[in-house]
Amino acid sequence: MYDQLLDLLLTGLTDTLIMVGVSAFVAFLIGLPMAVILVNTSENGIYPSKSINQALGWIVNITRSVPFLILMVALIPITRWIVGTSYGVWAAVVPLTIAATPFFARIAEVSLREVDHGLIEAAQAMGCNRKQIVWHVLLPEALPGIIAGFTVTLVTMINSSAIAGAIGAGGLGDIAYRYGYQRFDMQIMLAVIVVLVILVMLVQAGGDALSRHLDKRKIS
Repeated sequence: MYDQLLDLLLTGLTDTLIMVGVSAFVAFLIGLPMAVILVNTSENGIYPSKSINQALGWIVNITRSVPFLILMVALIPITRWIVGTSYGVWAAVVPLTIAATPFFARIAEVSLREVDHGLIEAAQAMGCNRKQIVWHVLLPEALPGIIAGFTVTLVTMINSSAIAGAIGAGGLGDIAYRYGYQRFDMQIMLAVIVVLVILVMLVQAGGDALSRHLDKRKIS
C-alpha cells in the first residue's frame, strides 16, 4: 500500500513541478519586461509615456482582479486552441501563466521603483543611454527584490496548481481531490498536504538564499 501511495505522490509531484515550472518560466520571461515597461514609461521614468503606461497598467490590473478558478474556466476555449485540450497538465499551463504573469509584473515593478534614483542620475551624468541604464543600473540593483518577488510568485503558483488539479489538471491537487476527498482517505490527504508544505518551504528557502546572495547592500 505504501509503495502505491509513494508512486501516486511522485506522479502528482512530477505533474505539479511541470505545471509550475513551465508556467513560471514563461511568466518570468513576460512579466519582467512588463515591469520594466511600467516603471520606465511612468511619469518619472526614462521613457515617459502616459498612454503606454496606462494601457499596460489596465491589462495587468484587470487580469489580476479575476480569481484563478474563474480565470481557468473562462480560458478553456483559448487553452483548447493553444494546447489542443482543456484537460491535463499542459492545459493548466495556460491559465497558470496568464494568472502569474501580471502578479509577478507588479511585484517586480515595486522592486524596480525602489532603485535609488540617484544611481540613475549618476549613470546619465556619465553618458549612459537609456538602454544601458536599464541593463546596468535598474535590473542589477533590483535583482534581489525581483528574485524575492519571483519566489512569492512561485509559492502562489503552487497553491493555484493545487486548485487546477482539483478540476482536472492533474498533479497533487488532483490526487488530494480524487483519492483523498472523494474516497474519504485522510492518509492520502495528509500525505499531499505534507508534500505541498515541504515543496513550498524548499522553494521559499531557496529563493530567500539566492536573494540574500545577490544583495549587494548586505553587511559582510
